[in-house]
Amino acid sequence: MTEDMNQIEVNNYVVGDKVNATVSKVEEKQVIVAVENAKADGIIPISELSSLHIEKASDAVAEGDVLELEVIKVEEEALILSKRKMDALQAWDKLEQMFETQEVFEAEVRDVVKGGLVVDMGVRGFVPASLVEDYFVEDFSDYKNKSLTFKIVELDKEKNRLILSHRAVVQDEKKKQKSNILDKIESGQVIEGIVQRLTDFGAFVDIGGVDGLVHISQLSHEHVEKASDVVSEGDQVKVKILSIDRDNERISLSIKETLPGPWEGIAEKASKGSVLEGTVKRLVSFGAFVEIFPGVEGLVHISQIAHKHIGTPHEVLQEGQTVTVKVLEVNEVDQRLSLSIKDLQEQDSSHYEEYELPEESKGFQLGEILGDAFKKLK
Repeated sequence: MTEDMNQIEVNNYVVGDKVNATVSKVEEKQVIVAVENAKADGIIPISELSSLHIEKASDAVAEGDVLELEVIKVEEEALILSKRKMDALQAWDKLEQMFETQEVFEAEVRDVVKGGLVVDMGVRGFVPASLVEDYFVEDFSDYKNKSLTFKIVELDKEKNRLILSHRAVVQDEKKKQKSNILDKIESGQVIEGIVQRLTDFGAFVDIGGVDGLVHISQLSHEHVEKASDVVSEGDQVKVKILSIDRDNERISLSIKETLPGPWEGIAEKASKGSVLEGTVKRLVSFGAFVEIFPGVEGLVHISQIAHKHIGTPHEVLQEGQTVTVKVLEVNEVDQRLSLSIKDLQEQDSSHYEEYELPEESKGFQLGEILGDAFKKLK
């Protein structure tokens, strides 16, 4: 009689029925549950516990858990049940809504597999490696059991296909952050940033979610051959905003304009009368420009190059030559320096030798001789 009653109770359920049950025992490869309105036990095989691969049943449930299950087989003494199918059934409706609204949600990475990450969303959600971050990741082992934010980028219930992306969330956040930064910043502001990457033409600096370019000419007051001579990736730097193109999201920055100028304090470094060493940078018809400090050039007028008369500076000097100069005048405001080379040289009187004085004139003062010469001209 009892067996007949058990059979009746069990057979009250058919494949596809939804039942509520309480976990009474967790074995390694299956779970025993007490099903409402059934005298016989229900069994959940480990393969029906989760949409993900699990090693043991205790990874998915614990004794006392109340579960919603689907009947997948009716046997004489037990109901074979599925938690996985019920989870998926409930999950798909919610997932479809999340996909339509592009909802951002947080979930835990349950496993790292070849090609990406696995997330339990009631169904198996897969995150391809290319959709994990917006930069290349070589090793994903640290991502297991880590919570990340995701968006659903592909969903196909018929094929049981669910593709998630953390990269899309990161990119959206950066886009919003970039927009906010572009709205707030103004030309002329001096702010701090971090050097992100170097190129042949300068350095890109992150100023809080948006990158700006420091052209190589704006890295230093001195001439720069390559950006790596001045900054390195990861350096924290102070930059001045030169210009903002909000339509094209381009920002021009300068490190040079946040640094003391080469002419600052020049009146002390190159005071009037001081003697300095410099390099001839340019020769022009009226003199030579000599660099005495990086970025500071002064003019040696052609009249201050040599004691003797010269037609052009090229007769005495050449570009790149190292010379010693004397500071004649310094104007820090107008950034001008007047220099002299000849003031540091002894006057060479050898050019007078060709005008040998007659023997009888020797012993006279030069002034008297010149005076006589002027009289004869009259």
